[in-house]
Amino acid sequence: MKKSWQIGGAFVGLIVGAGFASGQEIMQYFTSFGLYGIAGGIVATIAFAFLGMSLAQLGADSQTTSHKEVIYQIGGRYVGVLLDIVITFFLFGVAVVMFAGSGSTFEQMFGMNPMIGSIFMVIITILTLLLNVKNIINIIALVTPYLMGIVFIILIYSIFTMDLTIAEQNVLAKEQSSAASNWLVGALLYVSYNIAAGTAMLIVMGGTVKERKIAGLGGFLGGIMLGVLIILINIALFVKMDVVGGTAMPTLELAKQIHPVVGILMSIALLGMMYNTAVGMLYAFTVRFIAPDHKYFKIGIVVIGLIGFVASLVGFTTLVGKVYSTMGYLGFALIIAIIISWLRKIPKAS
Repeated sequence: MKKSWQIGGAFVGLIVGAGFASGQEIMQYFTSFGLYGIAGGIVATIAFAFLGMSLAQLGADSQTTSHKEVIYQIGGRYVGVLLDIVITFFLFGVAVVMFAGSGSTFEQMFGMNPMIGSIFMVIITILTLLLNVKNIINIIALVTPYLMGIVFIILIYSIFTMDLTIAEQNVLAKEQSSAASNWLVGALLYVSYNIAAGTAMLIVMGGTVKERKIAGLGGFLGGIMLGVLIILINIALFVKMDVVGGTAMPTLELAKQIHPVVGILMSIALLGMMYNTAVGMLYAFTVRFIAPDHKYFKIGIVVIGLIGFVASLVGFTTLVGKVYSTMGYLGFALIIAIIISWLRKIPKAS
C-alpha cells in the first residue's frame, strides 16, 4: 500500500506543473465555464483515475525502464511511432518550460534576474537525476501533501470571505478566456494534454513495481488526488472571481491576500511543482535514448539538462506554447490506444 501511495503522490507531483498550481490552467479549462466547471472537474477525475491506473499497470506488466516499448505495444507499428515522437518531443519541451518558469518566479518573488532562477532549477534537476529512479519517485511524491495543504487553506479562506453571490461569480467566471469551446471539451482536452506529457514517467514508475495490482492502485489514487485538487482549486477561484479574474497567477493572488507568509509558501509550492515536473520529464526523456544503468547515462543527463537550459533562453517556450493545444488533440489518439489495450487485458486478468 505504501508503494501505491508513493506512485500516486509522484503522479500528482509530475502532472501538477506551474500552470496547474498557479491556477492559470484551471481557470482556462474549468473555472471559465462557470458552475459547469465543477462537472468538468468530475469528468477529469474519472478520466485521470482510469488512465493513471491503466498506464501504471502497463508499466508493471512490461517491467520497462522507458516508455518506448509500451507505446509501440499499445499503438502498433505506425501509430506507435507517431505517439513516441510526440511524447518524446514534449517531455523535453515541458522540462524547458519549467526551467523558464522558474526564472519568471524568481523574478516575481525576489526581483532577481530570471537567468538565476533558470540556472538554479537546471542544477537541482540534474543533481536529483543522478540518483536512482526509486529515490526520484520518493522525492517527487514528497511535495504533493504540501501542495494539497496550501490549497485547502486557500479554499477555506476563499469560501469564508466570498463577497458576491454565486450567480454574480458565475457571470464573472464566464467572462474569462477559455481554452475550449465548452466545459466537456475543456475537461477532456486538459486530461489529454496532461496524460500525453505524463505517460512516459507513469509507465516508468509502474515498471518499478512487480505487482500489477499495486501499480494500478497507485495510478488510480494519483488520478483521484489530481481530480480533487482540480475541483478544490476550481471552487476557490470561482468564489473569488471578483478578485482573481484577469490575474496571471490566481492562486498566488489569493494566497497573498490571506497573508504575505502564505504568499511565500505558495511561491515555494509553485517552485516545488516546477521542480517535480522538470525532474520527471527530463528523466523520462533521457531514458528514452540511454538506459539508466548505462555508463553514459549520467553524462547524458548533464548534457541534456544544459541543452534544456540554453533552449529556455532562446524562446523555445514560445514554440512549445503554440504546440500545446495540438498536443492535447494528439493525446486523444494515445487515450484511445490505452483504452483498447486495457480492454484487451480484461480476459487475461480474469
